[in-house]
Amino acid sequence: MNFYNQRTVEFAKVLKGKNLYPFFRSISGSEATSVQLNGKDMVMIGSNNYLGLTHHPHVIEQTIKAVEKYGTGCTGSRFLNGSLDLHAELEYRMAKYLNQEAALCFSTGMQTNLGSISALCGPRDLILGDSENHASIIDGTRLSFASVIKYRHSDMENLEELLVTNRNKYKNIFIITDGVFSMTGSLAPLPKIVELAEKYGAYIYLDDAHGIGVMGELGRGTMNHFQVEDKMTAIMGTFSKSFASIGGVLSGSEEVINYVKHTARSFMFSASMPPSAAATVIGCLDVIESSPEIFETLWDNVTYMRRGLQELGFFTYGSQTPIIPVLVGDDTRAMQVAMELHERGVFATPVISPAVPKDEALIRTSYMATHTRDELDRVLEVFAEIKKKIEFPKTH
Repeated sequence: MNFYNQRTVEFAKVLKGKNLYPFFRSISGSEATSVQLNGKDMVMIGSNNYLGLTHHPHVIEQTIKAVEKYGTGCTGSRFLNGSLDLHAELEYRMAKYLNQEAALCFSTGMQTNLGSISALCGPRDLILGDSENHASIIDGTRLSFASVIKYRHSDMENLEELLVTNRNKYKNIFIITDGVFSMTGSLAPLPKIVELAEKYGAYIYLDDAHGIGVMGELGRGTMNHFQVEDKMTAIMGTFSKSFASIGGVLSGSEEVINYVKHTARSFMFSASMPPSAAATVIGCLDVIESSPEIFETLWDNVTYMRRGLQELGFFTYGSQTPIIPVLVGDDTRAMQVAMELHERGVFATPVISPAVPKDEALIRTSYMATHTRDELDRVLEVFAEIKKKIEFPKTH
């Protein structure tokens, strides 16, 4: 076969031959902060389960009740036979939680961006996207028929230059950005983006997949953190992180949501969220709203680990979120560090190019509200051990 990239396949073979292949590791059991692989217990710091709710008793109870009442799936799209009262309840709860007029739930986060961006942005429009936007945003822009220009990561001078140059050339301009950038844990400069959008008449589409459930009051998102909730045209989020399930959500005005509901192909032509998934998210909202102390515990853990890794001399990109990256530099060395962690009972994930720029490979670590201090101390001990064996860059 000649149609695929041989280098990718060969690279995977080389890593496997050197016992440095860190992907597709089969987890045989999980207690949220720990997982089992081949009978070995490991501390999990490679998950997006920020609030640790995948094993919360109330969440599990709601999931089971939904399966008992509705069965295992809807077997159809929301347009036809796949709309449950459970979906309507979830959309009402999410809109209220995010301080928006309306919300629409998709089957996955990827489908949310594919469908929403391609529905909202047309052939006479321009998309200005951050150069480090998530792959689902990039693919959504490709489906949209809009013109697309990337601005340098979080570079507001560059963004303004592009707005000035292009504001009279297109019907609409959409600024699309992640709220929390998933590899480095950095925040988009939303206040400045809002300022520029208002100055030049642009719309803002925010992908807050890693912000909703974490940032702001009760995890209401990066837009809440910066107090610009009413300045967003559309806000995207996912349920596969803090909400312990799978699915995606778009929120905004009634007008925007109603339009996307009737035009987004990935929504119209996909089977709806399984009842168990929808009920899980509702269960998570119950916990979030009734137990706000979970956020205090989360940020205590995040602060503890950020300080601990920095004191060990690791470069962590100034992360302000539960995602704390550790710069490694070389792709192969990142694989080596991941497997060294694995051998010592710590599950973390390497991130290599093209997900990050060349020679900026990193170990992406992330932390949960449910991590114990003993688990976190063990992680720091392991990183200290590895640092004696492998050289890490001190700065970016």
